[in-house]
Amino acid sequence: MEIHFRSPDLQARLDRLAAETGRATDELVEDAVFGYLAELVQTREMLNSRYDDLKSGAVKPIPGDEVAAYFRERSAAARRSRPE
Repeated sequence: MEIHFRSPDLQARLDRLAAETGRATDELVEDAVFGYLAELVQTREMLNSRYDDLKSGAVKPIPGDEVAAYFRERSAAARRSRPE
């Protein structure tokens, strides 16, 4: 497999990692792509499951203003608890 990177810095980093680990650059790229795709599949499955839960009514969405208020309060509480 032949891969051309637009960034010479990325190619240099890959070459350096290959030299440090004793692994071929192709092998490193394959491992990286495999890991990325596995994570992408896992994320897609999680999102589909959550969407199905919302669609079926198993869980109810939280309105955006409630989420914002919750995090504003947590942030304010954290600031209050910090020693000055």
